[in-house]
Amino acid sequence: MNNLNSIIIEGNLTRDPEYKETPKGTPVCQLSVASNRFYKVDDEQRKEVSFFIVETWAKLAETCREYLRKGRGVRVVGRLKQDRWTTQEGQNRERVKIVAEHVEFKPQFKKSDNFSEQQAEEQRDDQEDLLEAV
Repeated sequence: MNNLNSIIIEGNLTRDPEYKETPKGTPVCQLSVASNRFYKVDDEQRKEVSFFIVETWAKLAETCREYLRKGRGVRVVGRLKQDRWTTQEGQNRERVKIVAEHVEFKPQFKKSDNFSEQQAEEQRDDQEDLLEAV
């Protein structure tokens, strides 16, 4: 019996995707995602940012490489995976990453001369509300 290992995160890419292929030619793409959490302390709004490494494989890796760029919003559904290794100096290292099973690209909004930043932000909020309802 498998234990439950599932995660959903939403955030923005902190850099362009890093694409490579395994020695057998399998595509793999690594994403760096920042996810914000807002909370209040004594009526003061605070923000906590968490950074996650997301790994995509095969066709999903190729799609992420083609369409994602730094700053783009994503929603990732996947599982946690712990990597362990020993350095050349003999030190044990480990890190936890997310292996994506599904990556949803959030809409991009471009500012135009007739479209203010405030209107773009309102449209982003409306789109996020629609995405959450689905």
